[in-house]
Amino acid sequence: MSKARFVEKQYLGREWIPISIRLVLAMFCFAVYVFTDSHDPNGDVMAVVGFAIIIISVIMGFLLHFSTCVESGSIIIDGLWTARRVKIDLNSIVKAEKGIYSGYIVNSPVYNLHKKGTIRFYTAGNEAIHLTDRDGLEYIIGSQHANELLRAIQEEMNT
Repeated sequence: MSKARFVEKQYLGREWIPISIRLVLAMFCFAVYVFTDSHDPNGDVMAVVGFAIIIISVIMGFLLHFSTCVESGSIIIDGLWTARRVKIDLNSIVKAEKGIYSGYIVNSPVYNLHKKGTIRFYTAGNEAIHLTDRDGLEYIIGSQHANELLRAIQEEMNT
């Protein structure tokens, strides 16, 4: 069995924009709790909601969305829980290049999203690897280490 040239794990709760949104919501809940009357039960509910938001944020920081592995002439993308494993054969790839994932500031995490002739994998970051196969199908794999992923893909394609 060959050793993997590249392995990357991407987690759901580690993107800075959603973390910021959740923390602002939690601060709003705590502010409402502080400024409500001590006899009002709605204030207590807001404190519980604020703590729940923080606890969920911490748990999401450890939820694996997908892992990318380059080995044995293929890219293996293994998803969260019941998602099917995707194996991309590098022998069918005609072009591999680094680019941006999307022009938007905020992007939703996706796994194996088929849309307009592309298949997308993304959790966080701005960079992605664009792979084009012989049939014209494009794979867009978001990565926080795009340079290393591209280098590993090119090395594996050349062997």
